[in-house]
Amino acid sequence: MSVFAFYLFAICAIAGGFFTVTSRQPVHSVLWLILAFISSAGLFVLLGAEFVAMLLVIVYVGAVAVLFLFVVMMLDVDFAELKAEMARYMPLALLIGLVILMQFVIAYGSWEASEAAEGLRRQVTPTDMQNTKALGLILYDQYFLLFQLAGLILLVAMIGAIMLTLRHRADVKRQSPVSQMMRDPALAMELKDVKPGQGL
Repeated sequence: MSVFAFYLFAICAIAGGFFTVTSRQPVHSVLWLILAFISSAGLFVLLGAEFVAMLLVIVYVGAVAVLFLFVVMMLDVDFAELKAEMARYMPLALLIGLVILMQFVIAYGSWEASEAAEGLRRQVTPTDMQNTKALGLILYDQYFLLFQLAGLILLVAMIGAIMLTLRHRADVKRQSPVSQMMRDPALAMELKDVKPGQGL
């Protein structure tokens, strides 16, 4: 049953990735990407890494892929122009893809499993400990400083991306909380004496 599940998830992951790239509709591409994420999560479950599988489903499927879907559906993007630009760079992309594929073939041909790999893997994750606990001990105990530095680098990169893409438009009305709090109530309000039966 596990072998059948492995081939099922593997085929679904490969098909999802292939149709993500080749699909003509952007919405369909995002849906195929979700299939690839869920199939990859199934492969992680078969490997015994349930925590990584749940992270993949919650973070990538529940946040990133849904965000892609909303962006594709809500933004008015001229996909015909994007496809024309992509067709112009298609030969270079095919050449780069061929080089990467050759590197994978060379790496797979020279790859050999080490005899000590299983023992080293058991030292990292003991059999009497859940992989979630073992991963937490590795990240927040052994590599705590590197983990925090990686988060700091991502934070700086996010702030830099926001600063590079931020554009102040003059024709957009913006709120000024300071001016709203410092306003004079006497100038902001006007009392009207409405007589009965006359209305405003």
